[in-house]
Amino acid sequence: MRTDAISELLEQVANRLILPRFRSLTSDQIHEKAPGDLVTIADQEAEVAIREVLSAAYPTAVIIGEEGVSQDPGELALLAGAAHAWLIDPVDGTRNFTRGSPDFAVMVAEVREAQTVRAWIWQPIHQRLYVAEQGAGVSRNGRALPARRPATHPPIGATYARERGVSRTVRVIRPAGACGIDYPRLVEGERDFLHFRALHPGITCPGP
Repeated sequence: MRTDAISELLEQVANRLILPRFRSLTSDQIHEKAPGDLVTIADQEAEVAIREVLSAAYPTAVIIGEEGVSQDPGELALLAGAAHAWLIDPVDGTRNFTRGSPDFAVMVAEVREAQTVRAWIWQPIHQRLYVAEQGAGVSRNGRALPARRPATHPPIGATYARERGVSRTVRVIRPAGACGIDYPRLVEGERDFLHFRALHPGITCPGP
């Protein structure tokens, strides 16, 4: 599928299945996958919709979605040997979404031979689309973003660890609660680094 076709897919799915639930979720539409880890009907239905389109277009590709992995963790093992794979996070920042915060996103990445070659982040409420393509850089709403400026002094970063504050060498603040919000801030120079407490296959920027 063309890059812009994937972009349109994410916007259409968000308009049809995610935005109608924004600030309208009922208690029976929110569940815990694990203690503190939420999933909503919007996450589940959006992942199915994106997966169906990608499966039809790429029948031999491995397709891994966050909600699918929560049901079958063994699905992740398919990624290691996959020549072609797709990663889906239908509602990144689900807790923000359930709280009515606009800071959530729909994310998809294409991986070939263990290297991310294309990635999309669609922020439905902010109406910002970030697309990264191997060898082509990153764009926001169709416009190429310039190279990052040198880090601020002291560098500003976000972490999920408890240690936050300012020293002579670094300033550490709270993250947005959604990679689909934090990653673009890093790319646009609003943050100089991000620190996470766990590693999972997700949406990473393609190599040069």
